[in-house]
Amino acid sequence: MNAKPRHSMLAAAALTAIASLGQAHAQTQAPVPAEAASQAQMSTLGNVVVTAKREKRVSKGATNLPMEIKDTPQSISTIDKEELRDFGITGTTDAMRYGTGVNVEQYETNRAEINARGFQVMLTQVDGLGMTNDWGTVTGQQDAYLFERVELIRGANGLLTGLGNSSGTINYVRKRPTNKDGGEVIATVGSFDLRRVALDYNKVLSADGAWAGRLVIAQEDKDSHIRALHDKRSTLYGVVDGQIGDQGMLTFGFGVAESRQRSPMWGSLTLLRTDGNQAEFDRSASTSQDWTRWNSRSYNAFVEYTHALSTDWEAKFTYNHRRGTDSTKLLYAYSFTGALNPDNTGLVGWPYRSDGESTSKILDGNVTGHFDAFGRKHDLTVGLSYTKLQAKTDAYLITSPAGPALPAFPYGGDAYPEPTWGGTTSGADGEQKLARLYAATRIALTDNLKGILGLNAISLKRNGTSIYGGGVNLDNEKTDKVSPYAGITYDITRNVLGYASYSDIFQVQDQRLATGAFVAPMKGVNAEIGVKAEWLDRQLLTTFAVFQAKQNGIAVVAGFDPVAQQSWYEPRDVKSRGFETEVTGHVNKGTKLTAGYTRLKLTGPDGGDTSEWIPRHTVNFRADARVPGLAPVRVGLGARWQSDVSKIGGARQDSYLLADGFVAYEVNAKATLRFNVRNLTDKRYLSTVAYGAIYGAPRNFALSLEYKL
Repeated sequence: MNAKPRHSMLAAAALTAIASLGQAHAQTQAPVPAEAASQAQMSTLGNVVVTAKREKRVSKGATNLPMEIKDTPQSISTIDKEELRDFGITGTTDAMRYGTGVNVEQYETNRAEINARGFQVMLTQVDGLGMTNDWGTVTGQQDAYLFERVELIRGANGLLTGLGNSSGTINYVRKRPTNKDGGEVIATVGSFDLRRVALDYNKVLSADGAWAGRLVIAQEDKDSHIRALHDKRSTLYGVVDGQIGDQGMLTFGFGVAESRQRSPMWGSLTLLRTDGNQAEFDRSASTSQDWTRWNSRSYNAFVEYTHALSTDWEAKFTYNHRRGTDSTKLLYAYSFTGALNPDNTGLVGWPYRSDGESTSKILDGNVTGHFDAFGRKHDLTVGLSYTKLQAKTDAYLITSPAGPALPAFPYGGDAYPEPTWGGTTSGADGEQKLARLYAATRIALTDNLKGILGLNAISLKRNGTSIYGGGVNLDNEKTDKVSPYAGITYDITRNVLGYASYSDIFQVQDQRLATGAFVAPMKGVNAEIGVKAEWLDRQLLTTFAVFQAKQNGIAVVAGFDPVAQQSWYEPRDVKSRGFETEVTGHVNKGTKLTAGYTRLKLTGPDGGDTSEWIPRHTVNFRADARVPGLAPVRVGLGARWQSDVSKIGGARQDSYLLADGFVAYEVNAKATLRFNVRNLTDKRYLSTVAYGAIYGAPRNFALSLEYKL
């Protein structure tokens, strides 16, 4: 069945249900006078109305405590929904390119690796809950239109899951119902035959404002600068929240996402030649074939219940369930020597087909509040959670003879015919179970000095084969670990805060040694000191941080086995040192600015440079402002510069600057036209050299019409 009409019918049904429910509540409940509603929102436990909570949700950041970014003793950056919309960012991986100190290695057209502070970001969360990504790999992109903001928390994440590394955490904050009816619809057309439509609509479902619902729909269809690549993405998300009794708040949501990709690249371009030179091809160059595809679908559901225990304490219970499926037909083009011949021959094709299914279940309960001791008020959170992940992949056998040798690169989409597929064999079938107890407290030692202490005790069980299969089976492998966290903040002045933090972390690894055994768990340590300051009546925040992180036993590629068709790894100790600075906020009423710089040094066990494909210097900048004298016009500029990178035995990319811009014109109170330009200077560059190479997109354009409902 075609995805588009199915999602359209679901959207229509959901919208009708929300409208009908709103009318039913309006008919059965009397209106609340404005002054009564105001009093209700200001009341405490005696008469809680959730509309106030609905507008004032806060993130628990890096500590599991509800603190503002300024008061958190780690570096945190945010990208909000307005910035995502203005700069035309529709995918979550693309959003990461705008983050301070974050690098995106897009090594395939459907998979990427994100790193920060020299290490892979392996923990991605939604609303503060999640598990580590397999191998640090992000497959596909979620639609960024689903989220209110994206938080980038840099440094070890010991208090967030108990698993991970010293890089950081990405937390996507879902859109939730608001207190006002209305929304928007956005239609976009652009380069590479881009066609996109998105709807975001909120409905207050009861006259007293206690219940509200929100519906988000996005459909995107586009080609690419890469030969024959085509992406189609459909997303539907609905959420309802409201009051249960006087002290309870219930939220439940459901989402469906489908992605269909034709002619994806599995693996990257080989650019190194055997004579030592680096080949250059057209930016459209691809190793893929016309018969290849990568299709995926996911279903997400969640329920939250928050209960006010007193004026200072609340309990929260959350259940998240996700089920995903993948179906692939792929061709991996590689060289036995890792290099092309001088005439660009030497590539070998390896066809692959698979069907996969994964499920994840997360149950979390915690109690958060304030307590008085020694004449001061302190914060505390204590929680329990249980996570279960299951993944199974079936690979298809090939019954036809081996395909022909690949011609000189670049070749067309018909160079390697699709093989005849036979039955299936199990490629991977494993599960992980994680139980954890976590606690954190912020203690007011003096009026200006606060101490933060926390721990995360976990019990991890793995069974079956790894997510990627092959090698040694796991037989109820169990790991128990306690990770501590310590931080301190000091209010130097009313607007300036100094801080320091320490955390350790560990991560089990799915990579394998040459013997076929798993690499032992990696252990990480992160220490950071910094200063945060607020300016212009708290409208502008500046951060300066010095950090040192170390990971012992991290799996690093050490070779490739052409018989087993998989890489093997060896453990390596890597130390990361550097500093970051960022300024973000409003310079004045009409001007918003974010600018960041990261300096990084990475050394291996011998003290020499390592991970040379990660840039040592990065600069991020984005700003938007109203044009003086032209109130309806806003302009924005975003830029990212990185120093040169290379890969031993691979490609090299000199330093480069990418710039994006937009112009928005408010036609009237409801309609806005927005024109976006990506890669303003049409810079030719490689988007990664980590595992081969892919050329970045040339200059491209998009035109959007936004209409308020």
